[in-house]
Amino acid sequence: MASINVRSNRLVIDFRYRQQRCREKTGLEDTLQNRKRLQLFVKKMEAEITLGTFEYGKYFPNSNKVDFFENLERKVKSANSNKPLFKEFAEVWFNEKQVEWRASYKKAITGSMDKYLIPKFGDNAVDEIKKSDILLYRSELAKIPRKVGGTLSGQRINKILMPLRMIINEAADRYDFITPWQNIKPLKVKRTDVEPFSLDEVLLFLSKVRKDFKNYYTVRFFTGLRTSEIDGLTWEKVDFDRKHILIHQAFVLGTLIDTKTDGSFRTVDMSSVVFDALKAQEKVSKNLSKFVFCNGAGAPINYRNVSRRVWHPTLRYLGLKARRAYQTRHTAATIWLASGESIEWIARQMGHVNSSMIVKVYSRYVPNLTRKDGSVFEALLDRKMNE
Repeated sequence: MASINVRSNRLVIDFRYRQQRCREKTGLEDTLQNRKRLQLFVKKMEAEITLGTFEYGKYFPNSNKVDFFENLERKVKSANSNKPLFKEFAEVWFNEKQVEWRASYKKAITGSMDKYLIPKFGDNAVDEIKKSDILLYRSELAKIPRKVGGTLSGQRINKILMPLRMIINEAADRYDFITPWQNIKPLKVKRTDVEPFSLDEVLLFLSKVRKDFKNYYTVRFFTGLRTSEIDGLTWEKVDFDRKHILIHQAFVLGTLIDTKTDGSFRTVDMSSVVFDALKAQEKVSKNLSKFVFCNGAGAPINYRNVSRRVWHPTLRYLGLKARRAYQTRHTAATIWLASGESIEWIARQMGHVNSSMIVKVYSRYVPNLTRKDGSVFEALLDRKMNE
């Protein structure tokens, strides 16, 4: 039975709930009127405890015991549920699905589950995870600080929660309960800025970059290869006779794997400048390694190390705007467009299934580079009016 006590002239409720002694401050002064009010409050509270409908957070929302009892409630419900715990079903789901995944994707899923999802939801029955639980956890993730400053991005949070969505939806389908994921939309993600280099900037960069990396960046700037694709490029995929580069593999997390999608599996045409760069590189590394671009030991280059020691220092030295090396891919696309190359050909070079992505991402850069921005029409109109 609950009792009303006094501490520092303030009323305190002393009671037991789920075999735990609880003392909650009310902030009310010790007056007769406040005691009567509190007695009614306590009567209602005791009735709900007896009926099993008491919610600690509803009565004492600011208490430091709320989380403890909410977790305890979940464990009790999970113990009484005929559905598996989240951590149990997550293991089953993972074992069934992993055969479909690449090693890098498997590692990403494992990271999200082990670091975030299992610690948070592991001891809950799959049908006890509510929409409110998911939304609350998402808001908690948004407050986690990053080592480099700021908090987790919307994109990162979406990736963390993606396996949660898949696991819960699969469990709902198998165990016949309504998924709590209905109408939960991914967080909006800021579009990655496309910041291509001008052709003059490319030529300047190549003239000043370390000589042992000039061939590497020449190929990057004029083929549009992704970082993992150029780092995983082997000599057997370089066809000098046909002037083709066969993109069939990528170097991801220390492993040579198949390319990302069917579109990524492609043949890239060599321009004369790329042909010359690869011929020059052949003299440097072909007898050293199967990889076209490698370190002194013949192993694939570490792109983080190269970015830190070569890419960014060169940009700083030249006074060029800091940006990721991935912008070499965007640069290739915009230079091709400016040169008047076919959009369909560019899409094939880039590894896109169709040309819509090229139009969507890069078309706004074309007018500044080619002057095809209405000036042709203006010139025609001007000629006709002056005839």
